[in-house]
Amino acid sequence: MRTRASGRTVGGLRTLSLQAPAVSLLLMWMLVPLVMTLWFSFQRYNLMMPSVSGFAGVDNYYYLLTDPSLWTAMGNTLLLVGWVLVATVVGGTLLAVLLQQEFFGRGVARLFVIAPFFIMPTVSALVWKNMMMHPVNGILAWVAGLFGLPAIDWFASLPLTSIVIIVTWQWLPFAVLILLTAIQSLDDDQVEAARMDGAGPVAIFFYITLPHLKRAISVVVMIEMIFLLTIFAEIFVTTSGGPGLASTNLAYLIYIRALLDFDVGGASAGGVIAIILANIVAFFLVRTVAKNLEN
Repeated sequence: MRTRASGRTVGGLRTLSLQAPAVSLLLMWMLVPLVMTLWFSFQRYNLMMPSVSGFAGVDNYYYLLTDPSLWTAMGNTLLLVGWVLVATVVGGTLLAVLLQQEFFGRGVARLFVIAPFFIMPTVSALVWKNMMMHPVNGILAWVAGLFGLPAIDWFASLPLTSIVIIVTWQWLPFAVLILLTAIQSLDDDQVEAARMDGAGPVAIFFYITLPHLKRAISVVVMIEMIFLLTIFAEIFVTTSGGPGLASTNLAYLIYIRALLDFDVGGASAGGVIAIILANIVAFFLVRTVAKNLEN
């Protein structure tokens, strides 16, 4: 018994010694930027005014929370995340059900639907900006001309809607991939029994397929929301947050404060606020997903 206990202890210490470098590196990777952000958020630190420095207390937070641009950016962030989630979940569910059916070229169709997810955000934003939504040479302008309609300057008149469309096009394949995988685990005997009882396609979808996809939809919402809160490249490439602040989200507002206004203290305060909001959202999402998994 002593030998076994001793062996376990030695083995445990050996395991900890092997894990310690990786764990220490991960802790430094997470904690050092967080601590520096917290420290800068309480400092007067503007790169354009190096002589003005020192402890600022909560002035950076007060200035940011009383600035209307913060609430505009937070509103845009909520609208962007909300509309993209609705579009990807609804569209992903319908496409997953469609791609589960037997038809000629189904494998190729699945490939084309999932392919946009592997395109870099900057590249997809450039494609939509110069090829699809350009008011003169864009494909959407050409289609509008076929019907005698005026071309729409998307990024000037509908900037946030344009960002929603681009981001939805990027994340719809992810939702389709997760939901299609979930549908493939649906018991065919259950569906066949429902058909023999006289259930139509609509009834099967709402009473069998949709409840079966409940967990998968929760996972899609959780993962997408975490990433959608930090959308930046699409805004930077297409609208630069404009016109005005019409398409500025919280991540882009922090970029403006840090790299355009050179206000490191204010940008750090915005980063802390973003971290708090992201953790609140993640907390409720994880609890929701955990409940769905338990049920």
